[in-house]
Amino acid sequence: MDDLHAPTVSSGPTSSGYSNGVPKEQLSLQELIAEKDRVEAELKALGQVLDSHGVNMNTGLTTFDGFPRADIDVAQIRTTRARIVRLKNDYKELMSRIEKGLHEHHARLQEQAQNGTPASTQAVASSAGPTPIEAPFAKVNSVVAGSPAESAGLKVGDTITKFGWVDWTNHDKLARLAQVVSQNEGLPITVKALRPSASGGPLEPVEMRLTPRQNWGGRGMLGCNLLPL
Repeated sequence: MDDLHAPTVSSGPTSSGYSNGVPKEQLSLQELIAEKDRVEAELKALGQVLDSHGVNMNTGLTTFDGFPRADIDVAQIRTTRARIVRLKNDYKELMSRIEKGLHEHHARLQEQAQNGTPASTQAVASSAGPTPIEAPFAKVNSVVAGSPAESAGLKVGDTITKFGWVDWTNHDKLARLAQVVSQNEGLPITVKALRPSASGGPLEPVEMRLTPRQNWGGRGMLGCNLLPL
């Protein structure tokens, strides 16, 4: 009943190609990453729309007798949900293309190294200066065996610096992590962390893809416990 007479939602720039009219398959790796960041920002904004109504993707929008609820803007919520679904599909495709592009990029670098070709791309990257370390805002207290967190490579002692679009500036005592997880069930979330070095040296930055999912055999969709720092 909740989908009855749902408003038609335009496909938007990510569903009908790139914003400048270039099909996704013709985008460079840098452009794909920029588009991924744009989609993440829009998903964040749409999630805040749902938050403002006190609902999520699964909240019922009709009364017990099948009428639209009068306490919320049902039309706007349906429109927002439909857009989120479209963006999630686009995001999944973007992540697949980015992963493929990264593999091809590293393969080219490896081939250049084997052939003795000067690594001009590395020189360009180094000239841009070191990437600043992002501040950690949560620490991994436990990881359940066989969980999505363990499959992604998360380890006890890791300190989280980025979880999707959430970082130390906006995590709201980790409340925003729950929002990211609920919005991305079945989709990979980019997680950045700092990991203690086995040799006792400086913390090592690590990056992984964590896919929240139900029915993995334990509680929650991640299978780990995070504590705010």
